[in-house]
Amino acid sequence: MIVRGRKLIAFVLVSGPLAGACWLLLGFAGFPSAVLAAAGRVTIVSDGVPRTAILVQHRRLKQARRPAVIIMRGGREKGARLRRTFGFEEMARSSAAILIYPEPLGGHWGDAAGPEARRDSVFIHDLIGKFVARGIADRSKVFLVGIGTGGMMALRLACDEMNHFAGLAVIGASMPADLETACKPAHPLPLMMVAGTADTVVPVHGGKASSPHGKTELLSIDATLGLFGKFAGCAGGVTTTIFPNKDLHDGTRAYLDRLNNCAIPVEAVRIEGGGRALPGLSSEAGLGHGLANGDVNSAKLVWDFFRPLGG
Repeated sequence: MIVRGRKLIAFVLVSGPLAGACWLLLGFAGFPSAVLAAAGRVTIVSDGVPRTAILVQHRRLKQARRPAVIIMRGGREKGARLRRTFGFEEMARSSAAILIYPEPLGGHWGDAAGPEARRDSVFIHDLIGKFVARGIADRSKVFLVGIGTGGMMALRLACDEMNHFAGLAVIGASMPADLETACKPAHPLPLMMVAGTADTVVPVHGGKASSPHGKTELLSIDATLGLFGKFAGCAGGVTTTIFPNKDLHDGTRAYLDRLNNCAIPVEAVRIEGGGRALPGLSSEAGLGHGLANGDVNSAKLVWDFFRPLGG
């Protein structure tokens, strides 16, 4: 079938009892923004409910097991807008990685403990399982990016010993407090956090998140780093460096806080004076409001963190 001059491809993913029946992807083989990627919408049935995700992969690459980067958006961002403004696909253009943008039910993730969190955890687990089973994703190189409430959900996923992620990046989020004693990752997990000290939704020093969908109690950014640092065997405090002040007029400064003597990297990019915004990106990509830092770029930070880990 040809739609507006582009070839339409279709196949369905079904998990559970019908796992072998069919695999359905709806999308355009020639995604309009690039010759560098093909994109499509994947649907699976997870826990009895149809769930969707956007898959982006380089058109010229042979079908083989590749690193997979799962990008979980926040409640306010739309998947298409996040793809357009976050810029991750430009970073990935020279890589073999596939990008997966899962969609939350009802526009938000189950970031707080309860049945919604369990449902979403099962969905991501099923989604990864399907891409691995079909020979598309390398199970040892699955990376997770979480933005806003997607970041809280990503931290919840990382704490589940059944999941085996190669690296985690969290922007504008911190760890739900109920995970402080329950967090049991399968192995020490590389972690990078990006946090604004003036974020009015996620308090940098911990407390209740001011979210439209609930008031999840959160650990501080430092406590979250410390927990993952304990798993990574870190010792000897933190080394802080400052990024060059490229934007003299944004009212913020960017610092890198890296835990010392770790088996794997555990670090935070701290935006002093930064609000609820994605550093280095347009206001359209912002999480909400407040000052946005222009010294660093969110997508580049994440990509540079993942690349040495096999991303």
